Amino acid sequence: MSQADTKTQSPPAAKLSLPTLTTMVVGSMVGAGVFSLPRRFAQETGVAGALIAWAVAGTGMLMLAFVFQTLAVRRPDLDAGVYAYAKAGFGEYLGFFSAFGYWASACVGNVTYWVLIMSTIGAIAPALGDGDTALAVVLSSVGLWLFFALISRGVKEAAAINRIVTVAKVVPIIVFVILALFYLEPSVFAGNFGGADYAGSLFNQVKGTMLATVFVFLGVEGASVYSRHARRREDVGRATILGFVSVFAIFASVTIVSYGLMPMEEIAELRQPSMAEVLEHAVGTWGKVFVSVGLIVSVLGAYLAWTLMAAEVLYVAAKDDDMPRFLKRATAADVPVPALVMSTVLSQIVLVVTLFSDDAFNFALDLTSALTLIPFLLAAGFAVKIGRGGPLGQLAIAVIATLYTAFLIYAAGLKFVLVSFIIYAPATVLFVMARREQGRRLFSPSELVILAVSVAGAVLGIVALAVGWISL
Repeated sequence: MSQADTKTQSPPAAKLSLPTLTTMVVGSMVGAGVFSLPRRFAQETGVAGALIAWAVAGTGMLMLAFVFQTLAVRRPDLDAGVYAYAKAGFGEYLGFFSAFGYWASACVGNVTYWVLIMSTIGAIAPALGDGDTALAVVLSSVGLWLFFALISRGVKEAAAINRIVTVAKVVPIIVFVILALFYLEPSVFAGNFGGADYAGSLFNQVKGTMLATVFVFLGVEGASVYSRHARRREDVGRATILGFVSVFAIFASVTIVSYGLMPMEEIAELRQPSMAEVLEHAVGTWGKVFVSVGLIVSVLGAYLAWTLMAAEVLYVAAKDDDMPRFLKRATAADVPVPALVMSTVLSQIVLVVTLFSDDAFNFALDLTSALTLIPFLLAAGFAVKIGRGGPLGQLAIAVIATLYTAFLIYAAGLKFVLVSFIIYAPATVLFVMARREQGRRLFSPSELVILAVSVAGAVLGIVALAVGWISL
């Protein structure tokens, strides 16, 4: 076999069952975000606003879940769904940006996991602070590379671990909800219903929660990203819906019952993970310890799933010649090691950046959500394109999903849009490398327009940071 053949030949994809794909979705969604929900919501809104926010987010994300289910069935030829759908619908350059943005969001999201772990341990080890001290970054970096070594062993082994962890981490969250209901104080709940003085208008309250809801729902597309590993193609859509339904009630319940235990002004001042602090207020120290242990198990499991998905997106994009060739290399155990190395390196860089952030956890959480919005918007837009002329119900779902994602970009605000451009624009170097390897023209006229917009946005973002218009 020639050297060229060795480079392009891939090992057979590991095949995953419906239960395993479903746990990949649940494992991706149930991570750091759910443990931060009480404080994050209390900083923005009361019970009424939270109920509206979850209704909006639940409906919008369900529409996105249906979009991924429909696309998996109607376009079974497209692997690594989020990226592939953008490329099929809007061309190679936007497809590239979708792949890079989704990958970058997964890497930044992984940083939130380490920040939250260190913040949790920081409650008994003050040197770790809120997960953003130098010692916390060093210990998190060690964890990053230990997981790199674990995942390098193979997808099957990592997926099996994730299946076990998913079951283990859901139990503490359900116990929290049950205990919170038992200790709920109706007068406190009623006092939190309309929101505090600092909350502002109801619309602004709801808008302020949107990035947090996006973050906790990230992973709803997990089965789509891993579609090449499914034993049966229809399992991709089933796993997506099963995973979404399994966690939506949990997320909403964690948020709402917390309002019945403490005044929202006090919840808003808690350290993260705020779920542990809320339960400590209700039942004592053992509640905080119980949730903290569950958090560490949960976060490590979610980190595993997200690292797998991040590497998968780069790998499939490289196989489609939309990323440089070195990223299409995989081991005999079906692990795309170069893509895995890049994912770990980006997480390492963002970890260092958290040292300069005013609120490391919220910064990483919001940036993760913002980076994901463009890939989601392009996938929903593709569903609208192929839905025309098809069943009216599918088209309506795609339109609602597109409008919802566009609203999320508005809710994210200018700050995170500009910071996203700072990350997106330099990625074009990888696109240029891939085009040169193929001996192709670097940019078409329409792609030059997209390049100009992304570079202008990045320059504006850098200027805004430099003069203090926005801050990390």
